[in-house]
Amino acid sequence: MGPRIDLMASELGARIAKRIYNVAAVIRQSPLPQAIQDLVMLRASQINGCGFCVDYHTKDAAAAGESAVRLHLVAAWRESTVFTEAERAALALTEEGTRIADAHHGVSDQTWAQVRAHYDDDQIVALVSLIAMINANNRLNVIVRNPGGSYEPGMFAGMAS
Repeated sequence: MGPRIDLMASELGARIAKRIYNVAAVIRQSPLPQAIQDLVMLRASQINGCGFCVDYHTKDAAAAGESAVRLHLVAAWRESTVFTEAERAALALTEEGTRIADAHHGVSDQTWAQVRAHYDDDQIVALVSLIAMINANNRLNVIVRNPGGSYEPGMFAGMAS
């Protein structure tokens, strides 16, 4: 399996990718803990069936020191004991924000209250932005069928401007 098109081979695609990467860099530098960011990106990517992003975010999280047990249990976080209440709130928001078309009321007030209980305004801005951006990245990669398996941690570091 190969991608339908190499977005990076196009000047326009490379420019767009660089802008997306730079938004991601702002979020990475936010006060939202990196471990939360990694879990959120992995969970949204699992829901969206994005093999490329599951590969990417699993490998980056592992390289940053995340345990294999926690990475394996992200897909079943509700039935797991290895996540903090703050992580559970972020994962709930990720699921509801990713499945927004499937939910009658979008993000529930209960989930929002849980997020509010664990994060300050800047962290919430970063979290909401992260969920929106990973969903956009998932859609780009799923639409062009970018396969998982070839990502190496740090391979996009040269995209920063």
